[in-house]
Amino acid sequence: MLGKSMYSIFLLQSLGGILFLSSCQIFDQKIDRNEYEVSKMKQFTNPVFEPILADPTVIRDEDAGLFYAYGTEDNWGDGKGNRLMPILRSKDLINWHYVGDVFAKKPNWKHHGGLWAPDINKINGKYYLYYSYSLWGDSDPGIGLAIADKAEGPFEDKGKLFTTREINVPNSIDPSFYEEDDEKFLFWGSFGNGAAQGIHGIPLAKDGASVPDLTKKFKVAAGDWEAAMIHKRAGYYYFFGSKGSCCEGANSEYHVLVARSKSLKGPYLDKTGRDINERGAGTVLLRGNEWMVGPGHHSKIIKDDEGTDWLLYHAIQKDEAKVSSGASRRVLMLDKVVWTDSWPIIGQGVPTQQSDVVPVFKN
Repeated sequence: MLGKSMYSIFLLQSLGGILFLSSCQIFDQKIDRNEYEVSKMKQFTNPVFEPILADPTVIRDEDAGLFYAYGTEDNWGDGKGNRLMPILRSKDLINWHYVGDVFAKKPNWKHHGGLWAPDINKINGKYYLYYSYSLWGDSDPGIGLAIADKAEGPFEDKGKLFTTREINVPNSIDPSFYEEDDEKFLFWGSFGNGAAQGIHGIPLAKDGASVPDLTKKFKVAAGDWEAAMIHKRAGYYYFFGSKGSCCEGANSEYHVLVARSKSLKGPYLDKTGRDINERGAGTVLLRGNEWMVGPGHHSKIIKDDEGTDWLLYHAIQKDEAKVSSGASRRVLMLDKVVWTDSWPIIGQGVPTQQSDVVPVFKN
């Protein structure tokens, strides 16, 4: 009888231990889930990086779960001179850290100019960075390409795709890559009043590294646009772009507008039905306010792991508009994009100072 009693006590203790461990595991799972729920309720405050990351382009390294952002060459006023297209890294689109530059020295296919407005893409397993090479008032700016095996580089310059004179589009800067059904295109162009001015597109070679036929360009927007980006959603092609002065400190008037089309090559119409090949057309998506001016030249839209769309762009804080080098202090901003009646909306239509939601990424 004593043996049986001891056995019963041992059995009960064992069962109790198993139940205790199981309850701990369930409790731990609840904590994990709760932490995940709490993570979705965190806030963040703009800007997400400063002093400067102008004309941002962003890509996610899916293997590492990291984001990389690249921007226009600028002097940050810290005594380190011009950064030749700076590279930032982040896990969450909110906390960014400078990790280096695309180039240690400028490419030699052009004698003078700045390296502006890069556009990063993953093509054929490699990182393709299209970039502008230009001066203010340059009569022959052009677009080049650099390629790397990793998002952080090192990047190898592949030279020019074309210059303004070769393609016969004035102010040929601000490249933006678009791919669909294994067809690759480059969209580009900037401000100007010339007859051939405007935003154009052109087919790229299958490897994305050259333009087989410069005569196959097509125009999609008038010459009062720049920094174009195409985004496809629910059967529409959305044309996002910027207008106004980008770089005049507190007086900058940059702002973002949008139009849409059922065809990649247009016509792109704003909400009122105007074709953006006419000057003055476009539906305003984002403009400055008393806090931040000159919002614009944004990244491609990034979708988080819950399906929420996000946009990164630069803007200038009105009361701290320049750095000691004299450069406009174009800080990096992040805002959520929502879709209403098949049109994008960002908050109240001005830069958000504090967001009540954050991007959610599970790795």
